Amino acid sequence: MRTVSNASDTDLVRLLTSGNEAAFQAIYERCGKSVYRFALHMSADPHIAEEVTQDTFLTLFRQPSAFDAARGTLCSWLLGIARNHARRAIGNAPDEDPLDDSNEVASSSDLLGDLTRRETIESVRQAVLSLPPVYREAIALCDLQEMDYRDAAVVLDCPVGTVRSRLHRARIMLLNKLQTRCLA
Repeated sequence: MRTVSNASDTDLVRLLTSGNEAAFQAIYERCGKSVYRFALHMSADPHIAEEVTQDTFLTLFRQPSAFDAARGTLCSWLLGIARNHARRAIGNAPDEDPLDDSNEVASSSDLLGDLTRRETIESVRQAVLSLPPVYREAIALCDLQEMDYRDAAVVLDCPVGTVRSRLHRARIMLLNKLQTRCLA
C-alpha cells in the first residue's frame, strides 16, 4: 500500500476507521487549512474558525464512515461539515468586530499605499461579511478558496447551477456594496 500521505481519500478514511492515527494526521494536513480558511471567511473571527475546524475534525474522528467518496472529495465533505458548524457558531457569535489587521500588510516606506490597501481590504472584507450566508458561502468557496463549481456544489449540497447562480448574485451584491462605499 502507498504511504499514508499519498493514500486516496477512501484509503485514508478506511485507515482512520481502523484506528490509524497517521491517517487522521494526513487528512488534517491535506484539508485542515482549507477548512480553517473557509471558517475564517465565513466568521471573520480566528477563534470561531479554530473552533469550527476542531469541531469538523472531531466529527470526522467520530463518524468517518459517514464519508461517501461517490459524492465528492474528502475535503469537500469536511467543508460541508465546517459549513454547518460555522453557521451555528456565527449564530451564537457576539456582535463585535474581531478583525485583526496586525498581519494584513507588511509595513513599507509607502505609508499612504499601505493605508489605502488596508482600507480596500477592510471594505471588501466587510462587504463579503454583510452578504447573506448562502451568497457568502459561494464567494468563500469559489472565489476566495478557488474551489471549482462541482466541489462547491457538494459542500453546499445543491446543484452546480445553484452554485453558479448564487455566485453571480453574490458578485453583483458585492459590486453594488463596494460602489456604494466608494461613492459615500
